[in-house]
Amino acid sequence: MSDRVQTLRRFARHRTGVAGSLVLAAFLLIALVGPLVVPPRGLQPDFRAVLQPPSVAHWFGTDELGRDVLARVVQGARISLGLVIAAVAVALLAGGGLGLWAGYRGGLVEQIMLRAIDVLLALPGFLVALVTITILGVGTMNLVVAVAVYSMPTFARVAHAASLTLRSSGFVQAAHAQGASDLRVMTHHVLPNALSPLIVQASLRMATALLLASSLSFLGLGVQPPAPEWGAMLANGRSYLATSTHVVFFPGLAIMLVTLAFNLVGDGLRDLLDPRRAD
Repeated sequence: MSDRVQTLRRFARHRTGVAGSLVLAAFLLIALVGPLVVPPRGLQPDFRAVLQPPSVAHWFGTDELGRDVLARVVQGARISLGLVIAAVAVALLAGGGLGLWAGYRGGLVEQIMLRAIDVLLALPGFLVALVTITILGVGTMNLVVAVAVYSMPTFARVAHAASLTLRSSGFVQAAHAQGASDLRVMTHHVLPNALSPLIVQASLRMATALLLASSLSFLGLGVQPPAPEWGAMLANGRSYLATSTHVVFFPGLAIMLVTLAFNLVGDGLRDLLDPRRAD
């Protein structure tokens, strides 16, 4: 039996991880094909159907402008998940690459990186993102950068710890003895063996990135109306919370489910990829 099959079987026995994967897969499917299925007219204002409760015509009800909440939640899945995945990918590449290089090279490069990371980690993450978005300005792309800056120190720390352990390993020393360049050693020997903790951290970081992006959009510093981002939908509907709860309930439920799914998948991957837990 191949290692890949054994790995899948072990993950299949992790019930919460499988549950999180199913929920996450459902939302990713919604993000990919949902906007093609849900009628686009639901995104247009209809002042004859303002703040209607959930019904057969509007399963999730309508918002303050008569727009279909279901259509906006579905469209918002593509926006919210897209910007979170992009931000974490940028943080993983930048922070992880910097951490691997600093841990492998050591010396002054390592010390400078560690001090910079210490400064960023000493500050509240939300404040770091808020300062970043204030400097760059409001907008979707700037929101991606702000969330990436917030996540980079964590990836750099994880990658640095892995690289620090691997640089003195036997196979790395053997590669050096055969004349391999530093770049080849890092990409062919250090990076593959450091991927497991980085993958686990990325899955867990997706959850916090989604909460941060939604919070910034809620404050009006992220995705701007009329784009149906989930955090912005919460901000638009907060004035109607007492009379039309559905306006904020469904986007809030989407944020909660996706955040929970990312955490469950991360826990499952951590248990799966931790050699101390291997069957």
